[in-house]
Amino acid sequence: MRPTPSFLAALLALVLATAALAPTASAASAPSGQAAADAGTPVLVTSMDKPPAGYRLTGTEVERIAGRVAKVIAVVHDHRGAHPYAYTKGPGLWQVSWFTGQGTRSKEIAQVYIDDATGQVTQTWTGFQVAWTMARGYPGAFGEAVNAWYVWVPMCVLFLLPFIPWRRRPTLLHLDLLALLGFSVSIAFFNHADLGLSVPLVYPFLLYLLARMMLLANGRGRPREPLRLSVPSYWLGVGIIFLIGFRVGLNVTNSNVIDVGYAGVIGASKLVHGAPLYGHWPLSNAYGDTYGPVNYFAYVPFEQIFGWSGVWDSLPAAHAASIAFDLLTMLGLFVLGRRIRGTSLGIVLAYAWAAFPFTLFVLASDSNDSLVALLLVLTLLVASSAPARGVAIALAGLTKFAPLGLAPLLLRGPDGARRSTRSVILYVLAFAITVVAAFLPVLLHDNLSAFWHDSIAYQATRGAPFSIWGLYGGLSVEQHLVQGAGVALALAVAFVPERRDTVTIAALGAAVIIALQLGVTYWFYLYIVWFFPLVIVALLGSYPERAEPAGAGSVADLAGAKSAGVVAIP
Repeated sequence: MRPTPSFLAALLALVLATAALAPTASAASAPSGQAAADAGTPVLVTSMDKPPAGYRLTGTEVERIAGRVAKVIAVVHDHRGAHPYAYTKGPGLWQVSWFTGQGTRSKEIAQVYIDDATGQVTQTWTGFQVAWTMARGYPGAFGEAVNAWYVWVPMCVLFLLPFIPWRRRPTLLHLDLLALLGFSVSIAFFNHADLGLSVPLVYPFLLYLLARMMLLANGRGRPREPLRLSVPSYWLGVGIIFLIGFRVGLNVTNSNVIDVGYAGVIGASKLVHGAPLYGHWPLSNAYGDTYGPVNYFAYVPFEQIFGWSGVWDSLPAAHAASIAFDLLTMLGLFVLGRRIRGTSLGIVLAYAWAAFPFTLFVLASDSNDSLVALLLVLTLLVASSAPARGVAIALAGLTKFAPLGLAPLLLRGPDGARRSTRSVILYVLAFAITVVAAFLPVLLHDNLSAFWHDSIAYQATRGAPFSIWGLYGGLSVEQHLVQGAGVALALAVAFVPERRDTVTIAALGAAVIIALQLGVTYWFYLYIVWFFPLVIVALLGSYPERAEPAGAGSVADLAGAKSAGVVAIP
C-alpha cells in the first residue's frame, strides 16, 4: 500500500494551514533571539566613586576587579594605552570594556561582565568575541533547544535510518549523507565558542559536496541500480507527518526569532505603510535592510495576518513565515520528486528535508533561509519553461543574492525543453521584468542609493570570523582566487555539459552555490539549506528506475533484498 499523491498533498496543506495559526500562541518564545548576556543595554557610568541607583559596587571597584583578570592583563599589555570604561548592563550586572585609540578609530579589545551582588567575574571576552556575541557559544542563541544533543542526534539518526544498508555493503550515497551530516561536528564546536576548530571543519564537507556535485553532473558516480530503502516509502510518509508536528511544535514552544526573521517583519511593515524600504531602520535591527526586496515582500501576508507591535517581541508573523517557508519547501520537494521518479521519490525527498537537522536549525531560528530553498525548488519545478524559470531565479536572487549566480546556468532548460534564441530572449526578458517589478518600491521612493549602500556595499565589505578568510586574515589573494573560480564556474555551466536533465541542473546549481559560499567572508550554518535541496535532489534523483540487465542472478538478488527488508523505489 502507498499513499496517493493527492492524499499527501492534502495532508501537507492541512498541516500548513494549522501551522499558520499556531504562532499566535508563541508568547513563550524568546523575544529577540539575542544572546543571554544582552539582557540590558550598556549605560556608561560617569560618577565612578558612587554606586549607581540599585547597585552595590562603584565604577572604580568594578574596573579594579576586571583589571585583575589574566586575559585582560595579557591583552592590555599588548595594546599600550588601552583605557577602561565601566557600564551598567541591566539589573545587577556590570560591564567593563577596554578601548584603544580615540574617536572613530577607537576599538574595543576586551570585555568583562561582573555580578554586582558577589563582585565575581562572570564572563571575559577578548579578540573577535568582543564584537561578535554570536561567537561566544551562548546556549540557545540560535534555535534554542534544537542544539541539544537529545534533539540533534536523534534527527541525524532519523535522517540516515531509511538508507542504512543493514545487510548490504555501503555505497557512495552513504558517504554523501554522512558528508551532509558532517557539518554537525563543526556546529558542535561553534556552540562551545571554539571557532578555531568550528571554522576550518566546515570546508572539507563543502569541498567534498562540490566535487561530488560536479562529478555527478558529468555522469560520474551515478548509481546503476534503483534506490533501495530499508523501510517502505509509505512509512516515511507517516514519518513526515510526525516530523512536521515535532518541527512546528518546537517552533511554537521553543524557538527564537533572530535578527534575520525580525528584519523580514520590519521590511514587510515598511512596504505596507509605503515607507522607504532601505535606510532609517530601528536601532534594534539597524542592519536589517541588507536583503533583497523579495525577502520583505514574502513577509507581507504574515505581517498583515499577525501584525507587528513595533518592537522585537515574540514576533508571531516571523514564526508563521518560517513555518510556511519550511512546509512549502517540503511540499515542493515532494512534487519535484514525483515528477522525476514518481510518488515514492517525492516522499523520500520530503522526508529528507523534514529529518535533516540543519533545516530544523533554520526553522527554530525563524530565519529567512528556507525561503531561498523554497524558491530554488520552485525554479527546478518550472525549469522546462524559459519565462517561468527566469521569474523564479530572479525571485530567489532578490531574496538573498547568492542564487543570482545560477542565472547563467538557467539560460538553458533541461533536455526536452525548447532550446532556441527565442527561449533565451524570453528567459532574459522575464528575469529583467521580475527584477524591475521587485524594485518598484525602491525606485518609486528614490531609494536605490540606500539599497546599494545598505545591502550590496555592506555585504561586500562585511567582516566576520566565521570563515577562514575572516578568522585568519592575510588571505586576500587566495580568497580572490577562490571567488574568481566560483564566478568562472557559474559562467561555465551555462555551456557545459551539453546534455542535462533536472537532476543535472540540480547538481550544477548546488555546485555553483557551494563554490560561491567557499569564497565569502561571512558564512554561517543557516546557509546550508541554500544548497541542501539541490544536493538531495541530485543524489536521490540520479538513481535509475530499473537496474541495468544483470543476467538471471538479478531476480534472486532482488528476492534476497526483499527478504532482508530492503525496498526498491521503482
